[in-house]
Amino acid sequence: MNLLPNFSSFNLECGCDEAGRGCLAGPVVAAAVILPADFECAELDDSKKLTEHQRDSLRPIIERNAIAWAVAEVSNTEIDEINILNASILAMHRAIEKLNIQPEFIIVDGNKFKSYNEIPHKTIVKGDSKYLSIAAASVLAKTHRDELMKEIDKDFPEYVWKINKAYPTKKHREAIRSYGVSPYHRMTYNLLGEKKEKRNNRIRKDNR
Repeated sequence: MNLLPNFSSFNLECGCDEAGRGCLAGPVVAAAVILPADFECAELDDSKKLTEHQRDSLRPIIERNAIAWAVAEVSNTEIDEINILNASILAMHRAIEKLNIQPEFIIVDGNKFKSYNEIPHKTIVKGDSKYLSIAAASVLAKTHRDELMKEIDKDFPEYVWKINKAYPTKKHREAIRSYGVSPYHRMTYNLLGEKKEKRNNRIRKDNR
């Protein structure tokens, strides 16, 4: 399916998406991308549908051809303070703020967003598989976050973040059990994958 160029009639329409919401550690990273009206890239798609090699190949194409692009993050400690939904929206706001051109319209993957500087916006469920700019943002957010996690992995190799990127894999959770948490883990998350009922029972016992 060919992705659509624009949702609105505005020339400076910005697509936004994030990466890392479901991860147990590290920041959530968002990207904002304004593409030219004549931008074409048959290979571009939702980052989740692409291989790592495809994403890495697309990243320089997007960054080179975009009218404007920016990437921003919200740390794991901020996520714990304001929750992951608010953190994801904040990361997108920070990315938009870093653009060297202010967009006239914003389209966002998903169904939750908060108005930014009173710029009109539209949330689009599965927007990263429908619109070029959101797909481009999904690729930039994912590749920049993966790159960041590979760097952090050098200081905490026991969690194998260069491979799992801090997603809740079996090996990641086994490492948490063996080594404990790092300064990058999200403490409000269910890090060990325990069932809710078991966690609640443990909390009740601990509070007696």
